Amino acid sequence: MRTLLLATAVTLALATPLSRADDTKLPDIGSSAGELLTPARQAEYGGMMLRELRNYGYLLDDPLVDDWLNTMGRRLGSNSAQPQQKYTFFMMKDRQINAFATLGGYIGMNAGLVLTAEREDEVAAVLSHEIAHVTQQHVLRGVERAQRDQIPILLGMLAAVIAAQQAGGNSSGDATMAAITSGMGLMQQRQINYTRSNESEADRLGIRTLARSGYDVDAMAGFFERMSAAMRGNEGGYSTPDFLRTHPVNTTRISEAKSRAEQMKKDTLLLTTQTPTGIHQERVNPAIPDTTGDPLSSSGNPLLPSGLQLSLPSSSLPRGATGQFDWARERLRVLSATTPSELIREYEGLKRSQKNGLTDAQRYGVAIARLRDGGTAARQALQELQQLDGEYPDNLWIELALGEAESRNGQFAQANARFDALTKRLPQNRPVALTYARVLNEQGGEDAGKRSQAMLRPLLARSGDDPVFQATFARASELAGDTTRASESYAEAAYLNGRPEQALIQFQALLKQPSLDYVTRARVDARIESIMPTVLEMRRLGQRDPEMSRN
Repeated sequence: MRTLLLATAVTLALATPLSRADDTKLPDIGSSAGELLTPARQAEYGGMMLRELRNYGYLLDDPLVDDWLNTMGRRLGSNSAQPQQKYTFFMMKDRQINAFATLGGYIGMNAGLVLTAEREDEVAAVLSHEIAHVTQQHVLRGVERAQRDQIPILLGMLAAVIAAQQAGGNSSGDATMAAITSGMGLMQQRQINYTRSNESEADRLGIRTLARSGYDVDAMAGFFERMSAAMRGNEGGYSTPDFLRTHPVNTTRISEAKSRAEQMKKDTLLLTTQTPTGIHQERVNPAIPDTTGDPLSSSGNPLLPSGLQLSLPSSSLPRGATGQFDWARERLRVLSATTPSELIREYEGLKRSQKNGLTDAQRYGVAIARLRDGGTAARQALQELQQLDGEYPDNLWIELALGEAESRNGQFAQANARFDALTKRLPQNRPVALTYARVLNEQGGEDAGKRSQAMLRPLLARSGDDPVFQATFARASELAGDTTRASESYAEAAYLNGRPEQALIQFQALLKQPSLDYVTRARVDARIESIMPTVLEMRRLGQRDPEMSRN
């Protein structure tokens, strides 16, 4: 029942009409849905959903995976129908094949979809489709169709989930799933998220975004076709992927995607280059310069003098696959595994099924799994990563894991020297900074804490909504003896992890410290003021943090 995720429930609550939609209706270009929920309110609902997903452990927060997903997402978003739209991309632990878009530009993807994909272009095809749902306001139109005169109260859905959690005991997980299942039943689970016209529109715009971003336009039809074939080839007990439940695929839709792809490929070339992380491919049109994403160029802005150009042409920006897909997929395989024993069996199965045994990326995955186990397995991981580092120099995925392995095996000086070199090569890089800080925190001691603080401080201003950063910075501040900053960051982490009541209590306790300076006091006051309405509303609905209730 883990496939009935809270994200799906919230999205269905917003997107599914209470009466059967007219599937033949053309897209409502003149929709007044934007008047129903302001962009700020949409972002507020999207952020609340993300915090609740994190609260119940559905999210997979990993700096390297997040960086890969966001690099791909930003590339697609900047080439979408609305490049000015803000997008938030996140990965879910669930291994079901699914992806969804909801209010505020929040787009989630299950680890299972990446594990099923054979190349990055297929993942990008799904992301571009979901981006099109956002740019065309399909979710918001669903809200308008469902209730024109009443804004859906999302906290009502969350109330059932939290109430089930408050029951405690071994049955709380089942009760949570039952609450979600009941909610989805009331919202007519058998209806698809979007009408056929919405899906067709998302396909049409999505494949254009895919082409503009340099990805293979055949990937969309290929991925749908492969999943459809897998369904037909399995008999008895086969569960339809969640993605196909909410994004139904038929032969007409696949043929239309193929036809669009053929039209787009007529005047393009597929360029392939070798990079430190693997093979990089992009599709370009040599005859027509791509000015997408270059609104400040002299040709696109009549207010600028001729010949003046304030930004680089988009043709010079990175395009196509990042070359990191294989490494990202194996890292996701490890981080999404239910138990270490299941992961071992999975890799053993891959080794038997593949003619040449495990790929280099899969060897990296095995090393990461061993590193997480610790003990003698960490020494084996170190040896494997050292060998991979020799084969793939300057590969960030391997270098970060190797630094961690060196530190876990007591080689602190060597690990820190490696991270110092990476910091100079990639200043203010989030995966590098967070991995190095985490390693320093594990080493312990005041000096390590201060070094960790110094590593993270340049990223502090742009990490207000980053729970991984806040928790890491809090621990570093604690080791460094900076208790005030540690308390503040721990409170921020609690809020971002879906525990606003805990965050409020921690901020209020911090405010009582007599040594608090004026600037910190003002900052804490502002956070209390912003969090208080959320906590009061949750209390009004009878929702209390289970841990706070037990205490």
